[in-house]
Order: sequence, then structure tokens, then C-alpha cells
Amino acid sequence: MLQKTGRGLLAFLLIVLEWTRPGLPSPLRPICDLRVLNHFIKEAQDAEAAMKSCRDGCSLSDSVTVPQTRVDFDVWEKKNALEQAQEVQSGLWLLQQALSLLRSSATNAALHSHIDNSIRNLLSLNAVLRSLNIQEYTPPASAAELEGTWTVSTAADLLQVYVNFLRGKVRLLLSDAQACHQDVS
Repeated sequence: MLQKTGRGLLAFLLIVLEWTRPGLPSPLRPICDLRVLNHFIKEAQDAEAAMKSCRDGCSLSDSVTVPQTRVDFDVWEKKNALEQAQEVQSGLWLLQQALSLLRSSATNAALHSHIDNSIRNLLSLNAVLRSLNIQEYTPPASAAELEGTWTVSTAADLLQVYVNFLRGKVRLLLSDAQACHQDVS
């Protein structure tokens, strides 16, 4: 009886505390720990390895547009934070579109698991960017409108681009994010 009363009292107390909480939720705290990105890179490498060992049902039905992964550091550093963020966000959007196409064309169940995980990780990366106060990305009507892209026709090439994009431009953006370098008083 006492346990039931205690649980009920705790539930009531939690409800009261929820009602008395200030109206606006606190903003997301910046996610600045690069171990989060390292985890996503490791899982992308796992997907790439699974692709290399895949024998049947592992192909793309069509060529896909992907972001360039090569970084010219002189050009990158001349861009402002907004331009860098838009380049990374457009690349993440392209990769999400390409992985979704791979998901629909591949029939290998083991590869499906890696692709699903990769798509979830891309969505999580977008949440990380939002936590860093990076403006929400609005994708274009068509990938043809984006600069700095190229086309791949194999799933292996797509997954290699995915790994390299995370290791390159995404890492650069996250490591230099202003929200992670503000003095905490």
C-alpha cells in the first residue's frame, strides 16, 4: 500500500513540477564533442565494409548526385560560417537522397540495416547542426541547382563519398563551430 501511495505521490509531484516550469523550453545545448561524429564515421565505414562484402542485391538502380568531398582549405577558410554550413547541409541532403535511393534499389537485408542506420545518422547530424545554432537548411527543388557536386553510379562509390564527406567537410564545420568556442561564464 505504501509503495502505491509513494508512486502516486511521485507522479503527482512530477505533474506539479511540470506545470510550474517556465513556459518556454530551454534551447538545445550545443553538441560539440567530436566523438559523436567519430561514432557516425565508424558506422559509415561499417556500411562501406558491408557493401564491399555484399554479393547480391547491393546495387544502385540509377546514378545519384553526391557532394564533392575534396576540400581546398584556402577556399574553405575564405567562406563565412553560413556558406560553410550551407555547403555541409546541402551535402548531407544529397547523401540522404542518394542513400534513400540505394535503400529502395538494394535487396540485401544486411545492407538495408546499414543504410537505415546511415540515414538515421544523417538526421542526427542535422540535429547536431541545429544544436549549434546553424540555420535550418531548405533544399532546392532539384539537385541540379547545387554547386560542388558530381555523380556516382555504384553503391560502393556512394558509401565511400559518405565516409569521406563526414571525415572532411562535416568534421571541419563541427570543429570550427562558433557555438563550441564561446566562453562559458
